[in-house]
Amino acid sequence: MLGVTVSPPAATAPLALEARHIRHSFGPTEVLHGVSLQVQASEVVAVTGPSGSGKSTLLHLLGGLDVPQQGEVWWAGERADSLDTQTRAVRRAGRLGLVFQHHYLLEDLTVEQNVMVPAMLSGQASLSHAKGLLERVGLAGRGGDLPHVLSGGERQRVAVARALATHPAVILADEPTGSLDRANAETVASLLVALAREQGAGVLLVTHDDRLAAYADRILHLLDGQIQEN
Repeated sequence: MLGVTVSPPAATAPLALEARHIRHSFGPTEVLHGVSLQVQASEVVAVTGPSGSGKSTLLHLLGGLDVPQQGEVWWAGERADSLDTQTRAVRRAGRLGLVFQHHYLLEDLTVEQNVMVPAMLSGQASLSHAKGLLERVGLAGRGGDLPHVLSGGERQRVAVARALATHPAVILADEPTGSLDRANAETVASLLVALAREQGAGVLLVTHDDRLAAYADRILHLLDGQIQEN
């Protein structure tokens, strides 16, 4: 696990992310029926469910890429859905880290520059911090490389470092190991969870993979637009 350890969240950790009674429809079809959930600082929560259950819609709403038609989304104690689009984008860059199934690295930027992009948007850019994160994910000395010379697993480790670059309150991860083989998937998952906890960030994982969900402190199932907890 590249020298990282995984510790459970504190029992009384503050809320990093909260959804309150979210309802959202596409045309006449209501996809989410009053979804509520909470993620504490340093807590890992997995959301599972079949295709078409609304997981991607929920993640977009929690990440402020869209706003719910009803209900509220809170980031570290601030109501995000009530912010105007520009303010919400700035807050998102500083308070949320995003990791997707595909790394979405900028091919013309170096690895270090890719890690620093969210921090630049939120005014927190630090080359030394970027270098430190790359070292933690096992990529020390690779900061000057362009993404095309990295393997798939290495690229996803860069994406993990990028998500942590702003010391976010919460990381939203959408199938972050879905494109990786088993060995690389385990490496990326353990790094994401351990480093997020080191920084005190909550993690919300959306996944079909039971092996990834096993890293979570709690598993929520999204079925028929509603949350069910184990």
